[in-house]
Amino acid sequence: MKYRHLGKSGLSVSVLGLGANAFGGRADQETSIRVLHHAVSVGLTFIDTANVYTNARSEEIIGEAFVGRRHEVIIATKVGMKRGEGPNDRGSSRQHIVSEVEQSLRRLRTDYIDLYQIHTFDPATPQEETLRALDDLVRAGKVRYIGASNFASWQLLRALDISHRLGLAPYVSVQPGYSLVDRGIERELIPFCEQYGVGVIPYFPLAGGILTGKYAGGAIPSGSLLEKNPNFAQRMDEARLRMGEQVATLALELGTTATALSLAWLMHRPSVSTVIAGATRESQIDDNCAAVELSLSPDVLTRLDELSEEFVYARPFGSVPRRPV
Repeated sequence: MKYRHLGKSGLSVSVLGLGANAFGGRADQETSIRVLHHAVSVGLTFIDTANVYTNARSEEIIGEAFVGRRHEVIIATKVGMKRGEGPNDRGSSRQHIVSEVEQSLRRLRTDYIDLYQIHTFDPATPQEETLRALDDLVRAGKVRYIGASNFASWQLLRALDISHRLGLAPYVSVQPGYSLVDRGIERELIPFCEQYGVGVIPYFPLAGGILTGKYAGGAIPSGSLLEKNPNFAQRMDEARLRMGEQVATLALELGTTATALSLAWLMHRPSVSTVIAGATRESQIDDNCAAVELSLSPDVLTRLDELSEEFVYARPFGSVPRRPV
């Protein structure tokens, strides 16, 4: 395994991370713990979850998996999405953050969170309030670093400016959707992160399996995300499926897999600190790890860039197209 600093912070993270949004859902508890332990055994240290994943079961499973082994992993979780029906059960207010961090700490069976991330920008709460609350958690030792998720570059710039002026802990990372079929962040966010030293943590790096080649020819494999969640088909347009087939063809030429090639391309991108890929079985961890040692030549990187150029300006993969009225 290889390790990088998270942005310009001093925190080292494995270049391949593990996304835990399936734990307690598509993967039961026993399977999830087995996957977590296998990931650590091959050197993967960065585990990303959220308080809303599988109705908080993901955090609980991670907590159970690392009882007595907390020091072996870097745990990142998130706050901000809807957690109840009350008016303060969502967002990034001090009220919500302080309440939710205690619950996450309890579920994770730990007294600190390595990276605490605001799950999405909250326009109803002043960023000063959010950042002061997060800074208090850092000073109290309950949180070690803070990050943002699904922020636009202007939102992140505003936050960094506030932190600098008020002497508060700054966001060290941002977590956006990013892959060969979802390159929109290269227009503004990636240059911004390069300039300000913010680490990028891509999610959906394999576009729900499109970039593994599993859907080539229109197949729907058993156990796939599409089989489990038919609504996911709304994100699988013809252009993206075609790109998945092109990646698979190129991978075959190079003697590797589409999965490894797609993840390795991300690992070669500017400012990327760690790439979070989900897994519901140990073999997927091994498949993903092949990307870590895959060195791509300038010619291959250029070819991939050219094949996927249309996705710099395409609809974000994570969004669902609007239905005609």
